[in-house]
Amino acid sequence: MSDDDITTTGESTRRDYVKFGGAVVGGGLLAGCTGGSDDDSTPPANETGGATNETADSDGTDESTEDAGYSVEMSPVGEVAFDAVPETWESYFPGYADMGVALGQADGLTAVGVKSRYHTEYYDELDGVSVDKGEITQLYDEGIDKELYYELDSDVHITDPQWLLKNSFFGLDEGDVTELTENVAPFVGNANFRRTDPWHDYRYYTMYEAFEKVAEIFREGDRFRAFASLHDDLLARVQADLPAADARPAGLLCFAGSDAPEKFSPYRLTDKGTNKKHFRDLGVSDALSGTGVEGLSTDDRGQIDYETMLEVDPDALFVRGHETKTRAEFEDTVLAFMKEHSVASELTAVESGAVYRGGPIYQGPIQNLFLTERFATLLYPDTYSGELFDRDAVSAIVTGDA
Repeated sequence: MSDDDITTTGESTRRDYVKFGGAVVGGGLLAGCTGGSDDDSTPPANETGGATNETADSDGTDESTEDAGYSVEMSPVGEVAFDAVPETWESYFPGYADMGVALGQADGLTAVGVKSRYHTEYYDELDGVSVDKGEITQLYDEGIDKELYYELDSDVHITDPQWLLKNSFFGLDEGDVTELTENVAPFVGNANFRRTDPWHDYRYYTMYEAFEKVAEIFREGDRFRAFASLHDDLLARVQADLPAADARPAGLLCFAGSDAPEKFSPYRLTDKGTNKKHFRDLGVSDALSGTGVEGLSTDDRGQIDYETMLEVDPDALFVRGHETKTRAEFEDTVLAFMKEHSVASELTAVESGAVYRGGPIYQGPIQNLFLTERFATLLYPDTYSGELFDRDAVSAIVTGDA
């Protein structure tokens, strides 16, 4: 790529300052990065207090105004103006990719951060819904090459820029993000999949708060509201039949990619990040509460072993890193190893067989429906069985046939 492909002289740029007219307004590129903006004093909505708490109260977007231009405000960037609806887009976070797919925007997806962490197999159960990961680009490869953003030429980057800047392994700095915003497209997004990063001192969004922002970007308010209604209905039905609190499991969520794991990186279920939403919605408590064991974050990659697990002795053990396996394949490898292990075999969860795949690290609204169903039927088999939500209804929303 030549320099002429990137910039020109004077007031114009390679794309005449973003081909669809996107611009950051109201405070600069990284407005709100240090807290205090976007109503940081207001706590995010509680995801566990009832079926409707995830869904925003506003009427959503008004598609009739799209030709006149519009703006979307989201921490940490602030307000981003659009002259037209983006046709192509990328997101480092696969959970946001799932949001775009839910809004009927699969054809415009150009890239995700790490393709192996974008679990598209859920779409196989939805007629007319698919993403070919072979056709999208992986952003991360021992860092992120800034030139890749120029090559992708996406209309919007649905990525929290602070995620890129605060993790040194990406190799990007504020000057790079500013350049890409001015020459390619704006960044808008929030790193909300976990809430343990000390640098994230600005507002977090629940899954459906963030989903509504993505709907505003694509002017898909009707699809968002339809999806939110389906989600709220599922939670209302499931939560109405949950066992009493003392009959719900205390779970330990961890990561260990090996089929014969000896060490585990723990997560905290008390962390209200979106990647644990299904556990909170199903009343699973955190077995690590009061133990002093912290969860994964940017700066802390501590591990625990079976001896530590035995001190905690959770009712259920959720192991991430095995999402591509079936339940049977997981039982034949990871659980079989634990049953033969001298210490692991003493765990209550291992003895009872309550050791499960932990679900993906990143999840969006489609994936969340499947995960809520999966763990409801696994954890409470006497109460829930079979399909708990209407696949055809989801397909109709995504494909526009609703």
